Amino acid sequence: MNMAIPENAATIKNNVRQLAEEIRERDLSTEFDALRKLPEDIVEKLRSAGVFRMNMPKIWGGPELNPMEQVEVIETLCWADASVGWCSFIWTDSGIYSGYLQDDVARELYPDLDMAQSGWVYPAGIGNKVDGGYELSGRFMFGSGSNHCDRLAAGFVVAEDGVPVIGPEGRPEWRVGIGKPEQFELLDTWYTMGLKGTGSTDYEAHSVFIPAEHTFAFSDKAPREGTIWKKPNHFLRKMSGVPLGVARDAIDRVTEILESKTDRITGQPYREMEIKQQVIARAEGKLGAARAYVFDALTTEWEKLEADEPLTARERAAVMISRQQAFQMGREVAQMMFDLVGADAIYAQNRLERLLRDMNTACQHVVAQDKTLQNPGGLLLGSEKAAADFML
Repeated sequence: MNMAIPENAATIKNNVRQLAEEIRERDLSTEFDALRKLPEDIVEKLRSAGVFRMNMPKIWGGPELNPMEQVEVIETLCWADASVGWCSFIWTDSGIYSGYLQDDVARELYPDLDMAQSGWVYPAGIGNKVDGGYELSGRFMFGSGSNHCDRLAAGFVVAEDGVPVIGPEGRPEWRVGIGKPEQFELLDTWYTMGLKGTGSTDYEAHSVFIPAEHTFAFSDKAPREGTIWKKPNHFLRKMSGVPLGVARDAIDRVTEILESKTDRITGQPYREMEIKQQVIARAEGKLGAARAYVFDALTTEWEKLEADEPLTARERAAVMISRQQAFQMGREVAQMMFDLVGADAIYAQNRLERLLRDMNTACQHVVAQDKTLQNPGGLLLGSEKAAADFML
């Protein structure tokens, strides 16, 4: 496999298409499931393809891809394998987080464009203030790709003498610390129904010192210029590629199966049966509608951010709603395709049962759950509390 130097969106997307074909052809799902993480050679191919550098800034020589381009990359990787795409959308956060640090500090922490970032950014730990920084302790969930990452993030509540510091909004102060993976203890907790290859294990910090300059708050204005860093929700924007890619994979696999499968009793080719034709068409419609909504919402948001124009309540809400709907669609389409094939779907060689397990696991992420719709719904109804949500 000859990959081009990943200088821009076009070369990265072309590299990823080649790599996705290879992963799909090799069908590494059994190996991924047994390891409960991705093998080293796949990680290094993703690195060489330029996946990890997607958010690295142009001022460093990075490509600084927009969210629509990133969704396409993750979509293609999830068409090959959901665990590969899932880890990839997280590993590429290296460029995003570096933009919330002072540039000289960021360059020291991220000396290479192709560094993989993992970690749980929500405040699960306690960071006690000490001279020069924070003493971090806590247990963090869902360290996807942490077995292969170059930097590991951990969200924490700031504390003084063990007492949480309350910020100006009346909530505990939330910061994110960046460290090296060897500073943390990775736990062997990733025994799950799906996304087994992501290695999304828990990890712990035991009085780990994190320098103050290696921490940031999403609520603060990023010191780096660039559209990526104008709103703190950028690390979530590329997630929609996961369900879009899995749904595409499911439809493609079932289409291939139905082209040669016949009814055991009547001998009629499945491709000529009306019910099979109708379900395939409905699945394509669901995927097409969800994909269009995602790209429309992201494109509108991005164009307004680039122009420094305010987004309407509907435009702000659409980004989160379209993402949640994409995940629900991905699970629905995976189930439709599983049911359409019939009893053969339960066999591992068809991979449909794995796609269904992967999507059910993915839909347990908070962005896919119905409770995620509360704030955008409130925004559409004029709620002042929802309007103040800086992640919307």
